[in-house]
Amino acid sequence: MPRRVCKLALEDGTVFTGAAFGAAGTHVGEVCFNTSMAGYQEILTDPSYAGQIVTMTYPMIGNYGVCGEDVESRRPFVEGFVVKELARRPSNFRAAGDLEGFLQEHGVVGIAGVDTRAITRKLRTQGALKGALSTEIDDDHELVRRAQAWSGLVGLDLVRSVAPAEASRWDRGFESPFAMPSRQADRRYRVVALDCGMKHNILRNLVEAGCEVTVVPAATPAAAILEHQPQGVFVSNGPGDPAPVQYAIDALKSLLGRVPIFGICLGHQLLSLALGARTYKLKFGHRGANQPVMNLATRRVEITSQNHGFAVETESLVKVGGVPTHENLNDRTLEGFSHRDLPIFSVQYHPEASPGPHDATYLFDCFIDMMATGRAPTAEHMAAAQARLNGKMVSG
Repeated sequence: MPRRVCKLALEDGTVFTGAAFGAAGTHVGEVCFNTSMAGYQEILTDPSYAGQIVTMTYPMIGNYGVCGEDVESRRPFVEGFVVKELARRPSNFRAAGDLEGFLQEHGVVGIAGVDTRAITRKLRTQGALKGALSTEIDDDHELVRRAQAWSGLVGLDLVRSVAPAEASRWDRGFESPFAMPSRQADRRYRVVALDCGMKHNILRNLVEAGCEVTVVPAATPAAAILEHQPQGVFVSNGPGDPAPVQYAIDALKSLLGRVPIFGICLGHQLLSLALGARTYKLKFGHRGANQPVMNLATRRVEITSQNHGFAVETESLVKVGGVPTHENLNDRTLEGFSHRDLPIFSVQYHPEASPGPHDATYLFDCFIDMMATGRAPTAEHMAAAQARLNGKMVSG
């Protein structure tokens, strides 16, 4: 039986033809690339990828199938999935199914058998491009027109499409035997997590670090957050441009100085905007599990997991009291900051990994320290948190 045909059209007129897998349909989004060798299930279910067609640079994807323990949210949020070679027969004792069936179940269109290296080189040279992926439209010109007609990510609020509708409690820590060792925290801190598209492993890490977590929708106003009497507020990752997420920015403005705040990824950008700094769109973004970051406080290099297409302008952040704490060693963009006066800090990357390395998991312990002291973490706090975590990893 012949394979179904799928086409990927880019806004510059380039069209790639390959074999369809997963669901049938037509989707538009920003075409990006991810350099991770594994972790495709976590990538697919990361809400930060809403509005994007993800190209995997590693040549074979799907060889270990899919597993319920590895999902990072309630469903996949990508607009499409692009691979060089699809492994149709997974080999993994944990697998509950294959990648193609998973995408089909959740309505995600996939394309295989295309030159992902050529796509990646084009995106790296020209920058992120709008694209259209279809198993239905055979006319190349029409598919290119669909890609060109899409509005793009700038100015688009994608957070509303991924955030939960109501508040909830989260009390589950690490459950997998392959997870990090338990921290077995003695004291518990009440934390409200502002969910802009949060990954499950962030919540697990907060619980393991010593937090009693109440998750609230991204549009929750500051007064409603304070009703929970939090000892700290966490601002999560999420998709797209931070600038139109004004409701979250306004809430954070009202919370500054009233409660310690820790942000990750989109949360890092929203905190910066709340302070009065500016954000901008990167040429092709950082997406992968191998991004080197320098901790400017400890002078240690961390290999990090990242997924973002926007960044914070360092100069504008410094003008409003921000203190850069982390820097990307590939392009020198800002990867983290604290504040000279306020108990806040944030990072642009993903310390919870999933997928990726665990070099930066200590930042969850820095959040605990900040709630205990009422001060943003110093170099000494970060070094001590790293040492504690490394000791538990060795003994665990």
